[in-house]
Parts: sequence; C-alpha cells; structure tokens
Amino acid sequence: MELIFIRHGQGEHTLDIPNSLYLKNPSLTAKGINQAELLRKKFLITDEDILFISPIRRTIETALIWTKNMDCRKIVSPLVSPRIFPTRTNAETLPCDELIDLEIIKSDYPNLELDTNVATYLWHEGINTMPDREYNKIAHEFIASLKLLKSNKIYIVSHDGTITAYRQFISGCSLSREDFLDETGWFEIKC
Repeated sequence: MELIFIRHGQGEHTLDIPNSLYLKNPSLTAKGINQAELLRKKFLITDEDILFISPIRRTIETALIWTKNMDCRKIVSPLVSPRIFPTRTNAETLPCDELIDLEIIKSDYPNLELDTNVATYLWHEGINTMPDREYNKIAHEFIASLKLLKSNKIYIVSHDGTITAYRQFISGCSLSREDFLDETGWFEIKC
C-alpha cells in the first residue's frame, strides 16, 4: 500500500502569525486555492483511490478543490487532524486547529464520508495534544485499518505536525520541525 501525505494549501491562519493563529476555522487564501488546483497536475486520482481528510476547513477545501469532478472515496477523519509536533506537555489547541463540529461537517459537506470507526471523543478532541503513548496506539490502529481497505493508493490531506508525526511513527526515524512539508508539499511512503 502506498500512502501519500499532502499538506493543505496556504490558510488564512498563516498570514499574520501569531495573531492569525487565533482565527477559528480559517479558510484557504487565494494562494492556497491555487496550490490546491495545482495538485491536479501532480496526482492523477482514480476512482479506486481513497482520501482521508482532516476535519478542518483548510484541509477539506484543499481536498475538494484538488479532486473536483473526481470520483474517489473522500473520508473525513479526526485521526489525521492537527497534531502538535514535537508533543509538548500542557499544550493547548489553538483556535485555528479546533475541529469543525461533526454536525457542521454533515451539513456543509454532505458528499464527504465520515470515519465512523473512531471513538466519539476524537471528533471533539482530535489528536493535537494527545500524549505520545496514546497517539502511537491510535496511529498503529489507523495504519492497520488502512491496510484492510485494500487500496493501492491512499492519500491523506493533513497538517505539517500530523504528517511529521505519522512519518516518524511509520519510519521509526527521529524527525524534527525542520522536516515539515511546505504548503501542498507531499511525502510518499509504502506500508
């Protein structure tokens, strides 16, 4: 199985740091929309491919712009939601990284599938500030569940910290913030 992690396009929360980190549900900027459109040239999606998308507006927008008029499974999952990397004890989730309420996802994005194989609390809390031990258990279960899907390519549209945390978990190599992907950057790994 080929896993391709893709970071979302430029979001409004990056335009005036640190103040903009306090925006709730920031969308993509005009540049972010363009970046998402350019993904069509990099990745040819088939109807057999599966996308997992973080329940955050900028990742959903990136995935929907990129896969417009493409018939593949698109699954929103808190298992690929924002994650602070490296983990910090007593860290708090910033407003820009708060998950969209499940009912809002259902009403605003009715064509997206929801990952129903996760514990309900994850739809509220996500994996952002979760201790490493708990995250590693969830990451292990998530990767195992992806293998059961029997898809050759699974794309994960997520965030820099989340992608780096999964890369570190899967590879067993120690990574740092210097390994973060740029906007719409991607990383491919075989499992």
